[in-house]
Amino acid sequence: MATVEEIKSLVEGINVPAFDKSLSNAKMLKNVSVEGNRAVVDIEFPTTAYPQPGELEETIQSEIQSRFPGMEAAEIRSKFVVKGKDSGAKVGLTVRNVIAVGSGKGGVGKSTVAASLAYGLKQSGATVGLMDADVYGPSIPHLLGATGQPAMKQIEGPDGRTIERIVPIEVDGIKLMSMGFMVGEDQAIVWRGPMLHKALSQFLQQTEWGALDYLIVDMPPGTGDVALTLSQMVSLAGAVVVCTPQKVALLDAGKAISMFKTVKIPVLGMVENMTGEIFGQGGAKAKAEEMGVPFLGEIPSDPIIRIRGDEGKISRLVQEENPVQDAIMNVSSNTAMEVVRQLLANPTMPTLEIL
Repeated sequence: MATVEEIKSLVEGINVPAFDKSLSNAKMLKNVSVEGNRAVVDIEFPTTAYPQPGELEETIQSEIQSRFPGMEAAEIRSKFVVKGKDSGAKVGLTVRNVIAVGSGKGGVGKSTVAASLAYGLKQSGATVGLMDADVYGPSIPHLLGATGQPAMKQIEGPDGRTIERIVPIEVDGIKLMSMGFMVGEDQAIVWRGPMLHKALSQFLQQTEWGALDYLIVDMPPGTGDVALTLSQMVSLAGAVVVCTPQKVALLDAGKAISMFKTVKIPVLGMVENMTGEIFGQGGAKAKAEEMGVPFLGEIPSDPIIRIRGDEGKISRLVQEENPVQDAIMNVSSNTAMEVVRQLLANPTMPTLEIL
């Protein structure tokens, strides 16, 4: 009968295709034991959005059976634990990963993609929050059908003093904070940079987000100073850049990628939104290859997205069978997996210093 050491040595070297690393180097192997004539292998998937985990489990079983044919079929015990950079730790948040969703220009469906990404990750089993940092055009509350004003509650601070915290609105299991809750639907916000910085600080530091696997931040379009504020406050897991396939959008998307790189925010990849006959197809994938960033997938131009957005029921795009469900879940999975890939490649990321 094979020993624990022999089985462990074999399993440690099994390749994880999703990361192109061994189980050991991917930090997914947690324990190997032998119970009677059966090997028991404990593995930990680093995200709830890991695609087709059963394939890796079957590979492990097959490798053990092939090397040690006298043993019974191995038992694979799997857990799903979202890994991250503890992005919000330095501002007192218990958030594993803060992900910014930006675009080079408006009108490309960035907010819709941000909301869909949040629900896609939640559908996979993660705990998710959504912060609407687009203070000049806060559309997230409408897309989610969220109304009302966040409540305030008092808690005891680290120094024993009582402090006030904002309680985010919760919609379909997503914790949500937006300037849209603070102003009237048709009220314009006319702010300079310092006021914007203060609002974002409140949304991050004074909101009772609780423990989250992912906090998705819907950024304003363009290359303004919100990214700079975020890069100074939290250690972002990365940024997702949304664009449509036509050239005019791709030019601005390239600027957004350059901006994120300048402020030391890792770019997780590009999403092509509204793919189809009207705007074309494949432009974002080609741009991603040109700029050396991952391509996270396409979301087709389908009326169901407009319908669910108008209804304030974006969550139904991932909860119900429809023409875009698989595409959104694919983008969500690819985003989560890229977070892990970058974490494995760069366990510590540089921080931006402002002189």
